[in-house]
Amino acid sequence: MFDTIILLTGSRDQQLALTELLRAHNSALAFRFAVSLQDLEAIERDVLGRSRLLAFTTGVIVPAAILPALGYGAYNFHPASPDYPGWAPAHFAMYDGATSFGATAHVMEPRVDCGAIVGVETFDIPRGVDVRGLEQMTFVRLAYLFWRMSHDLACHAGPLPALSANWSGIRSTRRSYAAMCDMPADIDAAEMTRRIRAFHDDFRGIPLTINLHGMRFQLAGAEAAMAEPITVDAPALALAS
Repeated sequence: MFDTIILLTGSRDQQLALTELLRAHNSALAFRFAVSLQDLEAIERDVLGRSRLLAFTTGVIVPAAILPALGYGAYNFHPASPDYPGWAPAHFAMYDGATSFGATAHVMEPRVDCGAIVGVETFDIPRGVDVRGLEQMTFVRLAYLFWRMSHDLACHAGPLPALSANWSGIRSTRRSYAAMCDMPADIDAAEMTRRIRAFHDDFRGIPLTINLHGMRFQLAGAEAAMAEPITVDAPALALAS
């Protein structure tokens, strides 16, 4: 019998808000919480069999062995539209010059961001927004999507109906992100502008660098270089370790 929801989230703070929302629809639900893979793997198998897993803004990849043990499915809330599967999608949308973006809920499969889509929210990207602003807007839409689907997630034991929407685009990874941040010495001005606009904000721990004469330099103060024409002066470069 469906009686438990497992919340796999990026932080403990998110768990309280999501729990209150789901419990408002079904007060009989029990909850288990996980932030790390270790938290998830510690949940007992008999609990998994009575549970539905909901993943919300988490970097944890659920092991293939856990997914079939869940009696009532697993759904992920992905901070991007279906045309941007994978890691750090807002950065790649910014790099592509996308004019729209969104949030996606989908069935979890062993392969990341490929399961049937059960919910979508889209919005137009405002002119002039930076990547951090885009991620903040996306989080708001993702939270709204969870709110919109919360009744069915809390009350309906059966699978959520799939939409006609399909995944598309290239699945981004941490490796492909790092490759975009590793700029060659012969990069042209237009390409450098695109990469700085999309990847200059180092909150993912992978800085923009450029290789010159066998040495790798890290760009500092890249925001100031985003206007045309780009000039890279000595003060804008710091030797990377």
